[in-house]
Amino acid sequence: MNEHISLVKKWLNDPDSVSQTELEYNRVAAYRARAAAGRSSAHATDAVYQAAHAAYAAPYGASADYWVKKYEELIGE
Repeated sequence: MNEHISLVKKWLNDPDSVSQTELEYNRVAAYRARAAAGRSSAHATDAVYQAAHAAYAAPYGASADYWVKKYEELIGE
């Protein structure tokens, strides 16, 4: 499982278990991973970034949940 998605899932299960700073670092790291991946895995890495960004930016996590599911769909989990 992708480390960025794992952190978002942890946050979705218990928002108090992950700090806002951790979410911010996760978002930045996911962005860098997406940029480094190039076109070969663009759809999955985009879903990872979108999930990390949604968890960082949205207090309720509805879109973070969507992007986690999209990521899992794209990689066949």
